[in-house]
Amino acid sequence: MSQVKREIEVSTIGECCAGFTVEYALLVKDKYYVAYYNAEHCITVASRPRDKGAWQVSHPTGEWLADKNRFMHQTGYDSHNYLTLAMDNQGHLHLAGNMHKDKMVWFRSTRPYDIHSLVQGTMTGIREESATYPLFFNGRDGELLFRYRDGESGNGDDIYNRWSDSEQRWLRLLESPLLSGNGLRNAYARLPLFGPDNQWHMIWMWRDTPHCETCHDLSYARSPDMIHWFTQRGEPLTLPITLESGDVVDPAPVEQGLINMSQNIGFDSQGRVLITWHRYDADGFSQAWIAHARQGNWVIKLLSRWDFRWDFHGMGSIPPEVIISAPHIADGGLYVEFQQPDGTSGRWYLDEETLAVTQTEYGAITPLPAHFYQVVDDIAPQAQVQIIPELYQPQPAHFLRWEALPIQRDVPSDNPVPPGKLTLIRLHA
Repeated sequence: MSQVKREIEVSTIGECCAGFTVEYALLVKDKYYVAYYNAEHCITVASRPRDKGAWQVSHPTGEWLADKNRFMHQTGYDSHNYLTLAMDNQGHLHLAGNMHKDKMVWFRSTRPYDIHSLVQGTMTGIREESATYPLFFNGRDGELLFRYRDGESGNGDDIYNRWSDSEQRWLRLLESPLLSGNGLRNAYARLPLFGPDNQWHMIWMWRDTPHCETCHDLSYARSPDMIHWFTQRGEPLTLPITLESGDVVDPAPVEQGLINMSQNIGFDSQGRVLITWHRYDADGFSQAWIAHARQGNWVIKLLSRWDFRWDFHGMGSIPPEVIISAPHIADGGLYVEFQQPDGTSGRWYLDEETLAVTQTEYGAITPLPAHFYQVVDDIAPQAQVQIIPELYQPQPAHFLRWEALPIQRDVPSDNPVPPGKLTLIRLHA
């Protein structure tokens, strides 16, 4: 695929942990703010003015966790323990992460725009002893919201908080969990997405155990205000939403190729919701699918004609071998991007009304030139390039790059690995 040539600026931030793959965070506001683990596996926050200047570095410290035999700001080799950042309306930085069934890890700066004043705090203090998957996002009026899972894989609830600017503290957004497994399962949901129809849209799948092959029942809900939720037919949903009450898009059973975080929401040119995901077909091959609502029913269409099977099982983090993007609209029309296990990638162009594939275009779907994805640092033979975009931007212009060992079921490597080099990449129009 052709790529517009753009001027590129690269800035070295410092050394980072390279002994395992875990996502870092880049927030672009008045300055660049970066959260990562340093060579000693400790949470580190760096900032720099956007135009030029040196990177400032801070090491926020948290309490001792007796059950983990480490401090809250230290991490091991769990790829679930990513870091994320946000800023409230007063300019105070919020940091969360390093959690996989752990006590809530949350820091807030006591001074606006100041990484050196990050202090550990407690959100609401309720249901915060077994937290995972922290995510910040903004409401339609710019209010800061936060979602996390309370519980564990196969037994958990999704909790939502909101930051009160007037009270300077976190409050519950909802009196109950939004999604509840009722002690029998948990939901793996994508963050609610605000659409062109002035509605929030959310999709998720259920999982019965910590084993990734037990995902099932891709589901959907929408809301005008993040408080009241409905099926796509407009039927009200009582909270918490459960397996029994949810609007099921694809009733795929366990061991049929559904896996968490592979589902995405997008919209066509008329603002109608579209959902993409992958699972097995009747012959047991991995395939990509897309769905839209017509006359009150979900209509599912097959996108791919593949002859391979991504056969995943077990516990712990695993790397994605099949990637399906959200549907997008561009000058060429409606399209969905894909990547196969052998590295083949491209996009399907679709007819908006039938969702039939009208053209398949093969080529790189990466946002940066190819040389950024080539390993250049000699840290380990199996090291891979890690590139993540800035937070909260649908068309990012800033990225973090480093090299690290691949995802390996959350266990350490047999051999020590030197630190990687963390860099900021900036695209100029």
